[in-house]
Amino acid sequence: MTREEITRRVIAVTARELGKKPEEIKEPHHFAFDLGADSLKSIELVAAFEEEFDLNLNEEEALKVQTVGAAIDFFVQLLPE
Repeated sequence: MTREEITRRVIAVTARELGKKPEEIKEPHHFAFDLGADSLKSIELVAAFEEEFDLNLNEEEALKVQTVGAAIDFFVQLLPE
């Protein structure tokens, strides 16, 4: 999967889960500080990403990812192109 496809999907999931428009979400945005994800929403985001990418993530490791760009990089490393 290309970085472009992963980016599109990460933004789409983030927008859906956090009630934002996809065009409002940028790579530098911090899930909590910029997008308003509290701890419960963060866990729900991890679950949504697992479903979107058909993965079983280590929740502790996934929750260390703090920005949209870092999430994209995280999935680029996990998913073959």
